[in-house]
Amino acid sequence: MARTRYYTCLVCGKKFPEGQGIVIRRAGVELAFHSKACFTRFCKLFLERIEEKEFKRVARELMKEFEELQKQRMKQKVI
Repeated sequence: MARTRYYTCLVCGKKFPEGQGIVIRRAGVELAFHSKACFTRFCKLFLERIEEKEFKRVARELMKEFEELQKQRMKQKVI
């Protein structure tokens, strides 16, 4: 029988089982959030503290990507 892995939310400290919550692994760092509210709270603080130059570059890239996705969706709707 497989053993369930548990995570601890780094914002509120609640424990939750694998398959629930939000777990992000990137650059050797694991971030675990038990709810979208905790994830949003973390992201807000993260975005406020990240270097402006890097924030601006990444934000503009993502804005372009989402604009392209919206254009593609609009083309599909006009059939």
